[in-house]
Amino acid sequence: MANIFEVPQPGNDLIEKAEKVRLASLKISQSENLNRIKALNFMAYHLEKNSKEILEANNEDYLNAEKKGISRALLSRLKLTKSKLNSGIEGVRKVGDLADPVNQVQIKRELSKGLILERKTVPIGVIGVIFESRPDAVMQISSLAIRSGNGVMLKGGSEANLTNASIVKALQEGLNESGLDKNAICLLTSRKDSMAMLNLEKYINLIIPRGSNALVKFIQENTRIPVLGHADGICHLFIDIEANLEMALSVALDSKIQYPAACNAIETLLVHEGIAPAFLEKAIPLFNSNDVKLIGDKRSVELGLKYEASPEDWGTEYLDLILSIKIVDDIEEAIIHIQKYSSKHTDGIITENANTANKFMNVIESAGVFHNCSTRFADGFRYGFGAEVGISTQTLPPRGPVGLEGLVTYKYFLKGDGNIVDDFSSGKAIYTHKDL
Repeated sequence: MANIFEVPQPGNDLIEKAEKVRLASLKISQSENLNRIKALNFMAYHLEKNSKEILEANNEDYLNAEKKGISRALLSRLKLTKSKLNSGIEGVRKVGDLADPVNQVQIKRELSKGLILERKTVPIGVIGVIFESRPDAVMQISSLAIRSGNGVMLKGGSEANLTNASIVKALQEGLNESGLDKNAICLLTSRKDSMAMLNLEKYINLIIPRGSNALVKFIQENTRIPVLGHADGICHLFIDIEANLEMALSVALDSKIQYPAACNAIETLLVHEGIAPAFLEKAIPLFNSNDVKLIGDKRSVELGLKYEASPEDWGTEYLDLILSIKIVDDIEEAIIHIQKYSSKHTDGIITENANTANKFMNVIESAGVFHNCSTRFADGFRYGFGAEVGISTQTLPPRGPVGLEGLVTYKYFLKGDGNIVDDFSSGKAIYTHKDL
């Protein structure tokens, strides 16, 4: 990885853009809740109004990317169908239905007579988001940023430049019509700017990378700006000996094939040895009929898998129709394997035994631990967050899908009546520390 000082310094043009976003973010942070909701509705309206142009731009991006031979996973993320666009537009509106995350009082306490402390939520400021391929992320991120009173600088992959530009144009038109500053949303298009962005610590308060392992790690190692994100999505599903077989087959299949290019799709299936013969007898033809390549340990191969896994497979995020399968002796071996190879994104268990499920979910350290359901539910929209700006696998909050609550911080407000500390030292005043 490059040293932080090898990242290019921002030029005057980029600094000027960043200053405009910063000033716009200060204005929007002071805007009323209803004004921010109105802005989202106008943004959605202009996306609909420009949907034909957006889809045409996406088609051109897709054809160009296909010619360049980019991976199937990236092509899948790049493609913006009419239904996908409509879903994204509806998501923008739904963010407006969520509770206002700004100015929420978390603590209100009397420290002493006439001395009142409040802790209230406030916007972070300017969010920098660097992402690959997914133009629908522009709608999600922008709507969440505006709703939470923040400005946003976006840098998408070059393969989606035309689509991203078309979407941002519509979003800015909506902001402008609502009366808010359109500079609160800024799109960067050059690779040089995306790297120089990492040195904008005076203007950007948080960086959120969404993309490959290499991209996220590079950003984490080459900026002084706080980074929120995840490098890998190596998710596991453990089929316990007390699993309902039909449920296990259904959930495992959905967790892999519903959208294999997503970070919450499983890459490894762990199967208890006691249920492995019955499970694999049905699972192998089921996965084969859905074009999933199965690779496994020696015991899995003995039960019918064609391909044997290498040691590297257990730590690989395929983002494709490939699934590693390992047979384990018991839940303890499953937990040990997951703790070794999991990226702490999402891991699940299929079992009818509540005690076994609780043990698994309490021990596994991932941001999401699931029982008897698909790992594909690890998503901001499905959690009811309206959308998400990204997934965080760090231990400190925010964790998992990051929605509105992850885009605010807090500030302490202390109001007094001429109070001085010396009065407390001399005994003239006392602390009451009474919650109000």
